[in-house]
Formats: sequence, C-alpha cells, structure tokens
Amino acid sequence: MNLPLKDIIVLEFCQYLSGPSAGLRLADLGARVIKIESPRGDACRKLAIENLWADENDSLLFHTINRNKESLIANLKDPEEVAQIKKLIAKADVMIHNFRPGVMEKLGLDYDSVRAINEGIVFADVSGYGSEGPWSKKPGQDLLLQAKSGLMFTSGNHDDPPVPFGLAIGDILCGAQLVQGILAALIRKEKTGKGAKLEVSLLESLLDFQFELLTTYYASGKMPERSKTSNGHSLLGAPYGLHQTSDGYIAIAMMPLQDLAEAIDCAALLDCAADDVFAKRDEIKSVLAEHLKGGTSKYWLDKLRANDLWVMELTDWKTLNASDGCKELKMEQHLTNGKFATKCPIRINRQDLRSDRPAPRLGADTADITKEFGLN
Repeated sequence: MNLPLKDIIVLEFCQYLSGPSAGLRLADLGARVIKIESPRGDACRKLAIENLWADENDSLLFHTINRNKESLIANLKDPEEVAQIKKLIAKADVMIHNFRPGVMEKLGLDYDSVRAINEGIVFADVSGYGSEGPWSKKPGQDLLLQAKSGLMFTSGNHDDPPVPFGLAIGDILCGAQLVQGILAALIRKEKTGKGAKLEVSLLESLLDFQFELLTTYYASGKMPERSKTSNGHSLLGAPYGLHQTSDGYIAIAMMPLQDLAEAIDCAALLDCAADDVFAKRDEIKSVLAEHLKGGTSKYWLDKLRANDLWVMELTDWKTLNASDGCKELKMEQHLTNGKFATKCPIRINRQDLRSDRPAPRLGADTADITKEFGLN
C-alpha cells in the first residue's frame, strides 16, 4: 500500500509520550520517523508500566509508543554532533521536540536557526503550558496537567474526591492535535513551499477537551456539578450515567424519561415532566438506583433494547478482547520481535495501517543514517 506520508522525513527530538505519540501516528501514515536520542536514550526507555519490559533494556511503554521508528544517537551538547544533526535537518520535512521552553535555543536548534537551514521545514513545539508566561517552566507531566486543568472534577460523583483519568490523556490528546497541525502545515507546504512553526501544549489540549464544560462556564459563570449518583456527564440530565444493578452496572444514555419508565416498569418516574431531567436530576437518579438494583444487568438490558433505547453493559478488557465485535476490529498486531501492539485505528481505502516493525534499540540506526545522509 502506498501510504500518504511516504517519503516524508520526520525528526523526533522527544521523550516520554506527547511528542512520541505524534511521531508514532505519522509513522503509521507512512512517514520515516528518525528518533534523535541522547547517549542515555529517551527516558521513557526506563519508565515501566506494571514493571513490564520489552527486553532487558527497554520498557513495554517505550516499545508501545515508539514502534516503526529509527533511532539515531546524538549528543546535542557537542557542537560537532549538532553540526551533523543540522545536515540531517536540511533534508527533513518535519521536526518535533518537547523540550522545555528555552532548551532548543541554547542548543542552536530553535525555529529561527532551523529555518535558516531549511526554510520549508515544519517545526513542531510541544510544551506543558505554552512557551511563554508564568507557567512555562512548570513540569509538563500528564497527572500534574490533569490536576491543573480542572479535568479531575468531571469524573466520579458529586461527593467523590477529584478523579484522575487512568491513562495519559493529556499526552495523547496533545500528540493527536499536533498531528493535525503537522498535516495541515504539510498541505500548505505542498501548495506554497512555505514551512511553519507549530505550537501545542498539554494544558491547552486538556482545556480544548473540556470545551462543553468551559463553554457553559463562559456563558453562565458557573461550573457544572457532577450528579450525586450515577454520574456520566455533568451537563446532561437524568438518566444519563452508569447505573448499578443487582449483579453489575449498565450505562444508560440519552432517552425520553417516559420511555425509560415504561420500559423498566418504574411507576415512580411516570409523572416526571420533561424539564425534571435537569431540575430533579439527582432525585430521578436516586429513584433509578433503587429500582435497578431489583434486577440483573441482563434483565434490564433486554427490556431497554426491546424498546430500542440506548444502553450498554459494562465490559472489562478480558471480556471485550474475547468478544466477536472486538475481534472483528483486529486491533492487535504482531511485531517481529515477538511482542504485540495495537494497530493504527485509521483505515485507508478499506485497508488497515499495520507495521510489524518494533521500537528501535537505542542508536540502532546511527551508522546507517550517518552514511546515508553524509553526516560525518
């Protein structure tokens, strides 16, 4: 398959997740991604999740986010090696970094310096809180950004403490938005020959992610509150949320309350008016909570689905992975080192985007890249 970013060269000066997740997606789309690493390597190589390792040197986390790339070792504090990297920059289409503000300027690899070498380059800058301002030097770590962004007050119920997302959502959202910007800049470059400087931050990505809540706040001056029970979305009325049954949980989405009451034979809800779903949200959900405990998840699912109402069982990963629907998506792919990874979720012309190439060993491609581009 002739991938859309074939022959695009991306230089990735990144560690951990935000920048590397963008590099991963560009590689999936066909770009040649060269990861520029210090002699010690990306710190993510030693950051293990559940103490899982791809091999004796690299964590499974690094392996997951850096497959399908090449690795070039360079000491960016050595002027001679920086000069070699500048030769590579002259041949590149895209350059991504997620160093703290000011670091690339000290190295002589800031946008103005790079543009003097390669006027058409797309230069992408990833930060925690933006490149300027009083927060620019704060550590851009995902959990810290979740804490700062207000995101932790969206999950859980009203009386629960703040609830963090159980994954690096700021990093991954920021990486996805960076890919969008890079693709737009590459299209403009194709049309005009002009490069661009792109800037994204984890904080802005998380604020954008909360656009519904923030738009409400801008209009009313009040932040929406989580419902006292069965919260699913603080802006939506009853019955929207996750509800407990006698043997588990079911998710109930938007639906007319009268239809729900009739489907589950809940007389207490029949007299509720349409605007009660907001005004009496907590009362309605409390009635539902008591009623739904009287039956199993399957019992309620069957009743609701028989009436074509939007409902879903709560599924864990083990159950999901064994299901026919998940198997049909074929999200798992085998790599040549015997490990597994999720594939790119994009299909082009009905074809999956797959690569069996694992993450590179530290510096594995240094000699070949040095020779190919004449870096010595």
